[in-house]
Formats: sequence, C-alpha cells, structure tokens
Amino acid sequence: MGSGKSSVGNALSKTLGQQFIDLDHAIEQVEGSSIAELFKKKREIYFRKREAAVLFELLSDSENNVLATGGGTPCYGTVMDQLLIQSQSKTIYLKYDVDTLSRRLFDEREHRPLISHLQSEAELNEFVRKHLFERGFYYNRAEWVIDCTELSVEEIVEQIVLKLF
Repeated sequence: MGSGKSSVGNALSKTLGQQFIDLDHAIEQVEGSSIAELFKKKREIYFRKREAAVLFELLSDSENNVLATGGGTPCYGTVMDQLLIQSQSKTIYLKYDVDTLSRRLFDEREHRPLISHLQSEAELNEFVRKHLFERGFYYNRAEWVIDCTELSVEEIVEQIVLKLF
C-alpha cells in the first residue's frame, strides 16, 4: 500500500506497449462495488477470496500485460506460491522505508479501508511498520526486490525494463 504500484505499473505498461490492469479496479468491476464497500459489507475474508479468484482469472489470459496487485494480495492463502510458479509472470516488490510509505499514505487514508480509522501520522507509521514486518516474508519472496525509496517512477520503470531484457 502506497508504494506506487499503480503509477509504476501504468508507466511500465506504456513503455512495454502492454495493457495495464489494476487488480483492485478489476475486482470492483466484477463485484459492482468499491473495495471500501466490499470491506464494509462483506468483510476482508470475502474480499481476499474474491481477490485471489479475480487475480488467477486474469493470469489465465494468454495476453501479456502489466498487473498491479493490492499490498495484501500475496499474503493470503497460497497466492504468492501460485504467482511464483506462473512461468509467464514476474513478481516485483517495490520496496520503500516505513517513513516514506507513511508520508505517502497519510493524506489518502480515507480512501483506504485498512487505514481509514487511523487519526495521526504516528498511528499510521506504527500500522505500516507492523504490516511490513508481518508481510515481509511474502514481499521478499518476489523474484525482484527494488529499493524505490530514492527513485522516481521513471527510474523504477527503467530498472524493471533492464531486468526484463
């Protein structure tokens, strides 16, 4: 969350001439509801099951595309294991330090169900720190880990393209 997956994914797709797909938007289309509403009405477990189902439906498409997942996507069930065995897929962790992520997320928190209840930057910083610790096992299993803390979107895209080719 807050790492710029959608911004980087969109820029990367343009560079590669491929379609960009944001998993959250795809879920919203399938469900006919916003992510925030799904969390509120049907709760996180329902959301995670639908998220995995939509993800693997998208991955079964033979078209090359750039897909941005949600921050929690690889951390539930066997999603990360499945992503790593997909021969046509490359997994990338856009890594940032806690303070950078907290700064980026603070003004966006009302649009993000998992952090909308946090009122101070200190609370958000603690939430980010805790989640990075809990999710780090999954994130660090990605095929490529890119430290993005000091990089622009263009520089991140350049690093990914260099790894691809």
